[in-house]
Amino acid sequence: MQGYILRVQKVRDEDLLVFVLTPNLLVKSYRFFGARHSNIMTGYKIDFELEQEAKFLPKLRSILHLGFKWLLERDKLIIWQQFMRLLYDHLKEVEQLDEIYFNELDRCAKQMQLQNPKRLIIESYVKILEYEGRLHSELECFICDEEIESELCLTRGFLPSHKHCLDRSEFDASKIKNLFDTKSTIELNDDEINRLYKILLDGL
Repeated sequence: MQGYILRVQKVRDEDLLVFVLTPNLLVKSYRFFGARHSNIMTGYKIDFELEQEAKFLPKLRSILHLGFKWLLERDKLIIWQQFMRLLYDHLKEVEQLDEIYFNELDRCAKQMQLQNPKRLIIESYVKILEYEGRLHSELECFICDEEIESELCLTRGFLPSHKHCLDRSEFDASKIKNLFDTKSTIELNDDEINRLYKILLDGL
């Protein structure tokens, strides 16, 4: 079984609770501390086995780290782990999942070496919002329900609004419309990407 580690939580002594996102499940497992255990960390992609326990969480066994070179780049790793935390907070109450979450992590992980990490994460964020039916691509203000024509503001979940309805940093509406329609950040400059990423960090 393969998956991405969304969260690692210390429990008694050095034992760990490990939450792993697979294509169809968010697995909550237990890992006992031991000298022979491989190092694991939030954001790692692993191949693993589960040893089922009748009255306890399944044990995480036979862990193999499926590494990516960019994990050694601190800036990319930090952005990657921030995305893991967002996904964990969004999915933690769910056990069975559709494949989109795993597939988007897989796509980002494979492209992270060559592409801007914030752009990759923003594009995945938009794809997930659309899949969940929460992407407001018609650009109507979520506060007054009126159409937005030129400049807009965005809040958590990339909800759009007029500047006079929600006094936040402004974006060109046509650029955001293109992002929502194409799932591409190509029209956005680095300053716009940084501001969008700060909004993304508010959560899914």
